[in-house]
Amino acid sequence: MPYMMAGVLVSAVWQGEQANLLLPVQVGVFAAVLPVVAVTGLFLPVRGLEISAAQGLLGARVAAPPRQPERRSWQERRRTAAWFTLHLTVGGVVSGFTLAVVPFTVYTLALPFTGRAAVVLGFTVAPGWAAALWALAGLALLAALVATAAGAGALLARLAPALLGPTPSERLAAAEEHARTLAERNRLARELHDSVGHALSVVTLQAAAAGRVLDRDPATARAALAAIEESARAALDELDHVLGLLRHGAETERRSPAGTLADLGELVAASGVQVRQEVGDLSGVPAAVSREAYRILQEALTNAIKHGRGPVRLSAAVHGDDLRLEVTNPGGGNAPRSGGRGVPGMRERVRLLRGDLEAGPAGAGWTVTVRLPLRSAP
Repeated sequence: MPYMMAGVLVSAVWQGEQANLLLPVQVGVFAAVLPVVAVTGLFLPVRGLEISAAQGLLGARVAAPPRQPERRSWQERRRTAAWFTLHLTVGGVVSGFTLAVVPFTVYTLALPFTGRAAVVLGFTVAPGWAAALWALAGLALLAALVATAAGAGALLARLAPALLGPTPSERLAAAEEHARTLAERNRLARELHDSVGHALSVVTLQAAAAGRVLDRDPATARAALAAIEESARAALDELDHVLGLLRHGAETERRSPAGTLADLGELVAASGVQVRQEVGDLSGVPAAVSREAYRILQEALTNAIKHGRGPVRLSAAVHGDDLRLEVTNPGGGNAPRSGGRGVPGMRERVRLLRGDLEAGPAGAGWTVTVRLPLRSAP
């Protein structure tokens, strides 16, 4: 109606006549304001309102678009403008016919009961069968109006998902966001597996050792219990860190950084087993490589604790442009199960850094050898 009223005003001024806002709907004015409707649909933020109208009034199933960015894309603007224009065009036509047909039908139904001649659309209708026929014509026109309104609603309901739903660019952005979310979840799963799994392996080993020597060597048992306490506290801290990432996102991650090669001494001390270290100067290792290398060594050490026997040998050093890591357990033991997540997790980390990993039996024990480039390949 605001568009039509503005159109009537402009038409009256153009023709030099007095403006009358109660003029019947004029086809010319109606057609003339549709381009204005389209232009305003390009710029007015009507998409959310139109989605609510389509869902509430038409029963259309419109997929919720992603949160609007600061700047709307022209693809979304054009689709919204197309729907806005179609909505007002169909609505204007149906409402105009409704305002005309309903009074007309009521008028024709009254003709057989007036008892005198009347003029209908320029035709003189005499009482009797002619008036009855006009009454039937009015009912038929009303039925046609109902069918037209229903058809228009069905058409709009079918077009609403296509024009108001997510655009291809929005679907792509949503898919990328979903992929980032899945990648983050996988990363958190690796963090939990590597850190908490390592701590639980140490706790299990130390608890078994404490149980064996509790009666004959209380001092060793107390040392094992202290190691259990330290490992459990570290696991709780790591779990709290990961849960914080889930709650607060990247901000928490910046406040609570993951372990690096600088924390290698604490990792070995908390393992509770004898580890022979051969560690070179690692100060020049980039932070990203250092974090992944720490997790790889943590998982390799966990596997050595769970599946091997005897002292563990750990070496980490920079050779040229590569970081070389090796964890070996020369004692006897069982190889890691093929269905576990440890070795695949290490391979994934190494692959992301474009390095190499070899893990397998070495004599009676198990060896993990890793090469990580310090710089990304060009």
